[in-house]
Amino acid sequence: MSVRRPLSAGTAALLGGLALAAPASASAPASSLAASVTTVGAGRIGASTGAVLGLVGLLVAWRALSRPDGRLGTATGSLGPLLAVAAGTAALALGALVAATAAGGLGTGNGLGGAYVALLVGLAATVLGGRALARSRRRAG
Repeated sequence: MSVRRPLSAGTAALLGGLALAAPASASAPASSLAASVTTVGAGRIGASTGAVLGLVGLLVAWRALSRPDGRLGTATGSLGPLLAVAAGTAALALGALVAATAAGGLGTGNGLGGAYVALLVGLAATVLGGRALARSRRRAG
């Protein structure tokens, strides 16, 4: 017996189950979970704030690494790297909070997509800020 037959039977059973489940989910009111396009709720505001904070932290970390002699650079102290780590950590916290409390999935307007963006950008800002902080401490010591 070849592997193709069980795989095709499993695929057919999965697709058949999805086809039977689709009419049941189509009858549920979509307005209970989805937010309007013009509605700005707490989830969207929190996710947008987290994404902007993460982006600011990412830009400050990039600037600290690329221009070490500048005001936010690694040669003049640890202001830039600390600011980048703080902004990245705040973005991570806001993104995690919104992702944990969002009702519904992606595309419902509750800020889940923005929360994922805030998590990714906040993580990148924290990592780059940590690298810049290590570089500034290496120069000082």
